[in-house]
Amino acid sequence: MIEIKIWGRGGQGAVTTGQIIAIAALHDRKNCQTFPNFGVERRGAPVEAFVRIDKEPIRLRSQIYAPDIVIVLDPTLINAVDVTKGLKDGGTIIINTSKKPKDLNLDKKFKVYTVDATAVAMEIFKRPIVNTPLLGALSAITKAVSLKSMQLTRAR
Repeated sequence: MIEIKIWGRGGQGAVTTGQIIAIAALHDRKNCQTFPNFGVERRGAPVEAFVRIDKEPIRLRSQIYAPDIVIVLDPTLINAVDVTKGLKDGGTIIINTSKKPKDLNLDKKFKVYTVDATAVAMEIFKRPIVNTPLLGALSAITKAVSLKSMQLTRAR
């Protein structure tokens, strides 16, 4: 089973990101589940979304406490919350930032990838829709879901 945690701020699309990953997994003929974790916070507050993907049926119904992959939509969250909390040793973290992985001072036991998703989104969409470039990065880096399935997906 692959477990993914997505960190964003309210309104950035963390929940939508989880939905797109799950729908793409279905296109890849995998079992999946996705769900958010947030309270009554306002726009801009930290939000978590979770995704599980497996070839077998998924019977687990809890938050994800030890993800294999973490996606960070907003780089300011690195200093606001522990985005690596529970991330498995050797786990993958994909962060929207213009910085190099070595400049983030994250634990060396993780595979750290950085993507300037904001710049990519501004160039393509003329708006900071950062989840779309990060979804492509997730597919390219981890192969958790195929890029073809991502392209077939529309969030509901």
